[in-house]
Amino acid sequence: MQETQPVRSGEELEVKKLEAFLKEHVPSFPQRGLEVRQFGAGHSNLTYELKAGEWEAVLRRPPLGPVAPKAHDMHREYTILKALNKKFDLAPKPFVYGDESVFGAPFFIMERKRGIVLDTEWPDGIEGSPELGQTISKEMVDRLVELHNLDYKGTELETMGKPEGFMERQVHGWIKRYDNSITDDVKSGERIKKWLVEHIPSSSEASVIHYDYKLNNAMFASHDYSRMVGLFDWEMTTVGDPMADLGVALGYWIEKDDPESLRKGLGKPPLTTEDGFFTRDEFIQRYAEKSGRDVTNVNLYLTFAYFKLAGIVQQIYYRYKMGQTDDPRFAHMNHFVNHLIELAEDTARV
Repeated sequence: MQETQPVRSGEELEVKKLEAFLKEHVPSFPQRGLEVRQFGAGHSNLTYELKAGEWEAVLRRPPLGPVAPKAHDMHREYTILKALNKKFDLAPKPFVYGDESVFGAPFFIMERKRGIVLDTEWPDGIEGSPELGQTISKEMVDRLVELHNLDYKGTELETMGKPEGFMERQVHGWIKRYDNSITDDVKSGERIKKWLVEHIPSSSEASVIHYDYKLNNAMFASHDYSRMVGLFDWEMTTVGDPMADLGVALGYWIEKDDPESLRKGLGKPPLTTEDGFFTRDEFIQRYAEKSGRDVTNVNLYLTFAYFKLAGIVQQIYYRYKMGQTDDPRFAHMNHFVNHLIELAEDTARV
């Protein structure tokens, strides 16, 4: 399973301009030819592998075309990583931020971590087992608990969010984002939007939350997968309700008995559908045991997570529908949006 691929047509970087920027701003960059490849996974920001001799790094930039307001804020993600890496070494160390003047889009460059990112299939030569599924599941839960227990006071992370009224802003904000990107081939979601507004939880605790916590955003040690060595895509990170982060993690944690529409919503089913991986109930139970937090209302947060994911996918589909991108992976995402709205309604039982 190859992590990188040749850069997709239309998503190329201006290599000469980038090389000049690196020579000026990254002291460790050698005076050699720069090679660029692209990480193929992901449906949002564009991520590239940079190599020059023994030197290597990763570049992240927003997707092509217009983007939703406040989305894909590269400077914010760079600032988060700069503060977070000092306390949580799974977060990559950022090297430098670059604005639109370099090649027309903001970006930042960070360290290249080494390990295995697991997604829909095991790497060549590795045979999955129930025991391995259990090990990976436990590590996913435990690292989420570790993140939620970080002391962020006195760091730049403290200014990244406003914990008071967090869920109220989240619910109303994602309803607005969904409405602003709605197309005539997706459900309006009126029932679930009304339910969410009527069931906004009051947040009693605040922590650093990743808010996009899923298996293919984690990197594991390549020798035995027992230890996470990297965690990526910190774009949505903030200080807010840890239960909201748990809800999002559960929304991405697909089980083998889930409906096909969920298991295959973004392509091949993830490895979490294989024997041995936790069910969502087991994920919740271990989180409660390790964190000591009350998870009584977790179903409410899971309902919101499904709606939030519907909003994210719809924003991507809207860009395709409006001709702002021609990536064929996005052509039928409206069907997944409709399934997620139905799933949110089922979870809420409205």
